Amino acid sequence: MDTPALVLSGQVNALGVIRGLGEERVPVYLFRYSDSDMAQASRHVLQSFRTRDPMADEQAFVGDLLERGPRFRGALLVPTSDEALAAASRFKARLDEHFVVGCPEWDIAKACLDKALTARLAEDKGLPAPRSLVPHALDEAVDASGSLGFPLLVKPAQSHLYYRAFGRKLTQVRDREELEQRYAEAQAAGVEVLLQEIIPGSDHDVVNYNSYCRNGEVLVEFTARQLRKAPPRFGSPRVLVSEWIPEAITPGRDAMAALGFSGFANIEMKRDARDGRYKLIEINARHNMSSLLAVRCGVNFPMIEYRHRIRGVVPGPLRQRDGIYWCNSLQDLAYSLRGFRDEGLSLSAYLVPYLRPHCDAILDHHDLGPFRARVSNLVGRGFLAGSRAVKAAATRPGRSRRVR
Repeated sequence: MDTPALVLSGQVNALGVIRGLGEERVPVYLFRYSDSDMAQASRHVLQSFRTRDPMADEQAFVGDLLERGPRFRGALLVPTSDEALAAASRFKARLDEHFVVGCPEWDIAKACLDKALTARLAEDKGLPAPRSLVPHALDEAVDASGSLGFPLLVKPAQSHLYYRAFGRKLTQVRDREELEQRYAEAQAAGVEVLLQEIIPGSDHDVVNYNSYCRNGEVLVEFTARQLRKAPPRFGSPRVLVSEWIPEAITPGRDAMAALGFSGFANIEMKRDARDGRYKLIEINARHNMSSLLAVRCGVNFPMIEYRHRIRGVVPGPLRQRDGIYWCNSLQDLAYSLRGFRDEGLSLSAYLVPYLRPHCDAILDHHDLGPFRARVSNLVGRGFLAGSRAVKAAATRPGRSRRVR
């Protein structure tokens, strides 16, 4: 049997990795810690294990992994969430005694996880990025707002901590009073934040630059354009399309070189309408939510990483397929129903990604378990109660031009 891959976390990010490896017959095991997980239901997962939550107790989480060390000696460990990445990277030396850990060293991972450090890296290395300031007290935040101007973003230094506390990635504030409120609530929750200017432009101006690197040298790269976010403008992507974007290549490569990065990374950038340059928004030192899109476009980053780390096969450049859409259909439907007019979407514009070659974040006719699990979870939480059409879609998917 081939060397197994152990995927950490059971959300959408994990599912893209699981399918990218499982379809290539790599034995996949899942380590999960959330009641809302659904990746464990994938037909590609041979077995799943419940662990302690790394955000609540990193050492206990790492201990749960080490407990399985003798069984999975030499297996590839793949963190797919920020909290799993933080734990695996911080305790990488211990985990390396049993596994091949698929993440960078802590100093590099921290520079990606901590947005304040990312902003400092951009400033020190001359990388194009939005102006950011890190206040240490409320009066500093107010003073900083004067130079940045309103509206601006109150952005967490560590997104996963802020999201766990408030259920959102960041907050836009329009005036001093709102800034004071949001800064105070972040302080009360013990979450460090920075203030950042808003780059003008639409969701279509946001792009993903994915790469696999060795010591800062980019070996494989892939780009895609974000089309719709949840929520619009400052949320997570819910629809993307693969598109080779030459203007994003140089800033992406420069960022990886500045970090001396090894492994897979995803960079989110936005084109600034004021100067036409792509500005660095964030760096994810782990597989991102839409990782399945690159897989379906012929750039299977999970398998590239597996072959390199486990088999020693150094990858070379690959040509991506353009014009393939990635849709998080459940999320896209929910937000489009609520804000169809606000986003200026016509019905035809909304349907385009589903009428053209596409892949879904969760729904896969050959791997229905995760979609059933996600719908069941949403119904249980009341989000989709009474939606017979969505429930039926879990067991009776319609015809569409899906890409496999």
